[in-house]
Amino acid sequence: MKSETGFDHKLYALFPTHSPRREGELEELERIWRNPRGWGLLTAVNNNFIGFFYVATAFLFFLLAGILSLGMRVQLAAPLQDFLPQETYSQFFTMHGTVMMFLFAVPAVEALGVMLLPQMLAARDLPFPRLSAYAFWAYFVGGLCFFASLFVGLAPDGGWFMYPPLTSIAYSPEINTDFWLLGIGFIEISAIAGAIEIIVGVLRTRAPGMTLDRMPMFAWAMLVFAVMIVIAFPSVILGTLLLELERAFNWPFFDPTRGGDPLLWQHLFWFFGHPEVYIIFLPAAGLMSMMVAAVAQTPLVGYRLNVLALVATGFISFGVWAHHMFATGMPRVSTGYFSAASMAVSLPAGIQVFCWIATLASGRIRWSTPALFIVGSIVIFTMGGLTGVMVGMVPFDWQVHDTYFIVAHLHYVLLGGMVFPMFAAFYYWAGMTSRRALSERLGRWVFGLMFIGLHVTFLPMHLTGFMGMPRRVYTYLPDRGFDTLNLISTIGAFILAAGVLLFLIDLARNFRFTTNHDAGNIYGGGTLEWLPTGLYSSRSIPLVKSREPLWDDPSICDDVAEGRYFLPRSATGLRETLITSPVNAEPQYLQLMPGPSPYPLGAAVFTAFFFLALTVQAYGFSLFSGIVATLCVLRWLWETDRPIEQRTAEIGAGILVPIAVTGPSSHGWWALNTLMVVIGMIALMALFSYLYLYGIHPEVWIAAPPLLQTAAILLLLGLVVLACWGSRKVLGGHRQGTDAGQLPWLLNFLGAALLGAAVWWDISGWREAGLAPNATGHGATVFALLSLQACLAFIALIMALYLGYRSGRGLLTAPANVTLDVVARFIAFAALQGMAISLVVRLFPGAAS
Repeated sequence: MKSETGFDHKLYALFPTHSPRREGELEELERIWRNPRGWGLLTAVNNNFIGFFYVATAFLFFLLAGILSLGMRVQLAAPLQDFLPQETYSQFFTMHGTVMMFLFAVPAVEALGVMLLPQMLAARDLPFPRLSAYAFWAYFVGGLCFFASLFVGLAPDGGWFMYPPLTSIAYSPEINTDFWLLGIGFIEISAIAGAIEIIVGVLRTRAPGMTLDRMPMFAWAMLVFAVMIVIAFPSVILGTLLLELERAFNWPFFDPTRGGDPLLWQHLFWFFGHPEVYIIFLPAAGLMSMMVAAVAQTPLVGYRLNVLALVATGFISFGVWAHHMFATGMPRVSTGYFSAASMAVSLPAGIQVFCWIATLASGRIRWSTPALFIVGSIVIFTMGGLTGVMVGMVPFDWQVHDTYFIVAHLHYVLLGGMVFPMFAAFYYWAGMTSRRALSERLGRWVFGLMFIGLHVTFLPMHLTGFMGMPRRVYTYLPDRGFDTLNLISTIGAFILAAGVLLFLIDLARNFRFTTNHDAGNIYGGGTLEWLPTGLYSSRSIPLVKSREPLWDDPSICDDVAEGRYFLPRSATGLRETLITSPVNAEPQYLQLMPGPSPYPLGAAVFTAFFFLALTVQAYGFSLFSGIVATLCVLRWLWETDRPIEQRTAEIGAGILVPIAVTGPSSHGWWALNTLMVVIGMIALMALFSYLYLYGIHPEVWIAAPPLLQTAAILLLLGLVVLACWGSRKVLGGHRQGTDAGQLPWLLNFLGAALLGAAVWWDISGWREAGLAPNATGHGATVFALLSLQACLAFIALIMALYLGYRSGRGLLTAPANVTLDVVARFIAFAALQGMAISLVVRLFPGAAS
């Protein structure tokens, strides 16, 4: 019996099927999903390999940052040490903080998401494997180049927060600061690419039946994590761009003598910086929730309460950023609000901790290495959380601000909230990626050394902070009471390092990478990542009926291995996965997946070269690298955007689904919307910067261009929206499979051209009004907003030309042409954003009559 796509209770009767398996279907899956070998591994896009590379690289940066911290601890072990010169010490603590926060913490949890999510969701892969590959290679190449600056004396030395005016060109004239600004901005772009992949993957590639109420807690945590990245990271990208524009072109965003303000940087940075702590913590909390259930062999207590806590933490964390600025002289009303928010954000974290404790208490704990790290994490994170509530109180924060008390608090939160759960995850999920499990005996020693070392290192720092020892000093005078406490902290750092070294020995002895679960589910987890697997992930995609399918239906592993569920074979002869609805996970259509390709690697490498060349002012090579990176991206898109003659496919039990769709059901629609949120947040934070400086220095603001020109620009942008809407209507009016001719792409090209004309007209109008970007904060922020619009217009033009090339090849056909849908909606979005920017910058202080 054939049925149309849909999801109802009849599916539960259809699966598992018990028809005989077709001869050769498993071999066909293995052939289609076969990974390249040798140097060809550089072109791999499978989440198994990319996830493993990602985790390994993140752990490498953890080790490198740890080595830097040991150097700092040796320098501080005794007063007036000369182990590190002052300049080198400044570079060490800047690189330590930067690498730990930007190159380890966020990429590490994102890497675990890339590796684990497809298996947990029983998807063949995340929906954009080449985007994951690009994100990894961009991170790998950019991160190593950034760290290498330490060996040539060009490492940044302004702290991982890079406050101006210390980092302005007047006080940091060398290019050390530029390495940080361009390097970190580029790495954050990689993080956003990974976040888009995770959002669409969690919402659209879950196994049928895996409703939002049945998702693994790690999937929930990664969804909130990715949404927070999309909202928070644009702020630091904008901040780094503004500071680089000030350094390179003398645009005074942070110069108070010309209408700027250095506190603007702190607002932009901490709007990202404080949510980042929870961006790091939430995925680790998701891992903890899953491992706690497995360790206790009982379902997680308060599943829905945990989900609510994750969402609440993400929401409240965006109201906490200014608690880092209590000592800057903020108004009392503001400090009261941010103090209250700082204490409120601890409530959902406490809910999760109590749920973990209740789960452990209601089950039967097996005292394995993961169990030890889990309990240790709860103890350490709770201690860090208590000191967090303390520094959320304004009078207390004034006393300990920028002392070693803050260093102790930060490390207790990050090590307890992220590093210990990560080590627990290494031991717990090693059986999924290694032929042999890691050693339980060595694991207990690793835990003991790390747990003791952490407390010996950071507990005394609370006292040194109370005694007044400031952060970021490379030495101190004797007889101040710091000597013994600093020596104890240094000894503790080496004990902690010994635990990490023992873990490396365990890895060398036992870890052997595999994609076939050779070591297996040694801790008895109940979720789908322990199904029989290969490079194609799950052998067949199961129908999910509960939160712990392996516990509730032990036969599911055999049924999946025998191909008795969805997609037991390739329905098209290509790589595929099921796209399901975002809430109830109803099968909607079959997505064709791209295979190995060198173009994501090429695009990532030349994107890194583009930013590095800008740093050293090699503008010719930078332009060349940018062109090559763009061509690589277009080439990889051309390969994946192939025309499809087959319209439907059978996914099991006679169920037919479409192969390609467009509009709100398409995973590309969700990805583009997420990207537009990122771009919109950059524009929103730029408008915040404009209004913030207007409120502080209104005396440097001048009248906007005449209203007539404003009306003309808005009319142009309105025509752009109409042209894009019309192009989609033209294609939609054609019959299935017919070429729509040249009109759709011509309308989009016209829209892109009008968008560029509007930006040019706007720039000319402001110049005629007497505004210059290097004169005042008003000019700097206006031209920064116009520069953003110019970048969007340039991208829109490239997209329209790409669309035109496809149209010329006869590839612009109905009914499901994702390329036209994406291009038209992006150009229309850029026009609508341009309208908003044009109105805001003219309303304040107002247009000339």
